[in-house]
Amino acid sequence: MLLNRLRGPSLAVLTCALGALALSACATTGDAKPRTETASTAPASKDRTMAPGLDGWANTDPYPSTYRGLPRENLALVGATVLTGTGQKIEGGVVIVTDGRIAAVGGANTPVPAGHRVVDARGRYVTPGVIDIHSHLGVYPSPGVMGMSDGNEITGPNTAQVWAEHSIWPQDPGFNTARAGGVTTMQILPGSANLFGGRGVTVRNVPSVTMQGMKFPGAPYGLKMACGENPSRVYGGRNQSPATGMGNVAGYRAAFISAREYKAKWDKWRETGEGTPPTRNLQLETLAGVLDGSILIQNHCYRADEMAVMLDVAREFGYKVTTFHHAVEAYKIAPLLAREGVCAAMWTGWWGFKMEALDGIEENAALTDAPEGSCAVIHSDDAELIQRLNQEAAAALSAGRRAGLNISEEHAISWITLNAARAIGIDKETGSLEAGKRADVVIWSADPFSIYARADQVFIDGGLAYDRANPAFQPVSDFELGQPGFGQPAAGVAQGAR
Repeated sequence: MLLNRLRGPSLAVLTCALGALALSACATTGDAKPRTETASTAPASKDRTMAPGLDGWANTDPYPSTYRGLPRENLALVGATVLTGTGQKIEGGVVIVTDGRIAAVGGANTPVPAGHRVVDARGRYVTPGVIDIHSHLGVYPSPGVMGMSDGNEITGPNTAQVWAEHSIWPQDPGFNTARAGGVTTMQILPGSANLFGGRGVTVRNVPSVTMQGMKFPGAPYGLKMACGENPSRVYGGRNQSPATGMGNVAGYRAAFISAREYKAKWDKWRETGEGTPPTRNLQLETLAGVLDGSILIQNHCYRADEMAVMLDVAREFGYKVTTFHHAVEAYKIAPLLAREGVCAAMWTGWWGFKMEALDGIEENAALTDAPEGSCAVIHSDDAELIQRLNQEAAAALSAGRRAGLNISEEHAISWITLNAARAIGIDKETGSLEAGKRADVVIWSADPFSIYARADQVFIDGGLAYDRANPAFQPVSDFELGQPGFGQPAAGVAQGAR
């Protein structure tokens, strides 16, 4: 191995000193013939195996999903108005669920396979499961006390090394109330105090004792970044950088410079096997994952001008922004977002609670959705709003129509289904009622864009996760025991309650 690490004249000198037999080969005349390499003269093998935990690329999933899904059966949902999530509306439709996957979607003449239980959904609506791409359930659970406040590692402007999944409390009752609102999948993110807040994780909304039991198998990680007032206010208040917008951007750039160098060192060591491997750095490892495309950027950013700057930073370092979150001014740069293939996740009515939210409008989602190739998403960022994302989407749809935009319900449902799946990198698996995808399905009591609509039944991978008429399928957490309404079936609880 020593010979392999030496270069130039020193290699020649050392080789010549090893013995008289080698002297003739050390002549500088260039007349010596090359010798055939034998086992004793062949280069030593370059073993790149390291002790467990020292090479992050050797095990990119150290906390693997143990999700197994709920008990399921083969089903045929018949007679409903079906909104597929792909822009299709089928009156009197049929949705076939086989082995936890969508097997077929079609009109009333769609054949029902033998052995499938028929669910009469006449007079009701069927949609894909609702997906919330910006949730803090589990990391900011109920009860909302300091001992449970685990979503923000506010110890430095760059905490890319932390993972939200290590703060998730699966017993958060918010998971149950979200499920009653039709939510089947969520991206749980850390908070937005830092330039780099850490990794988010995508979970299936099923009861579980562990976070691994909820973790969406194979879903990509997202890195939470934040621009704007939050990091500059937090750290400026401590008289440290970043204290301004320009400090924010300098912080992003410095971090990605370090990440580029870190990645280059690991790439070189893997290629050559020479020298000592780099010391693993969890912070830079996450940023290197962004640079190689395996980790998606989920960027908290309100203002249009700051979103444009973040796209410039991404171009400078060769990565892609997947989604801007909150994005209250996305409508101002809708064509740019569509051209760059960047999703924008928005509220409908939240605005004005700080300066960077001052230009929020109810038409935001509809206007952002208008250009070809756009990706508008409705998100919650809230334990209560997540329970009625269908109503938040309805308000955005109504505002867009009042502004003169011709938007159909079958298109707008994608704001909380297929577009949401695309925004967190799981659209090949869920987000629409298409053959082969996971059977994440909601049966609504009425048009989901009506304020009177409630989720009657919610299926996750074909397993019944919630049934409004059956208390056996209305899971509760310890925190809910003895609370008002406890023990009452959801069908008998006053409107607005769970």
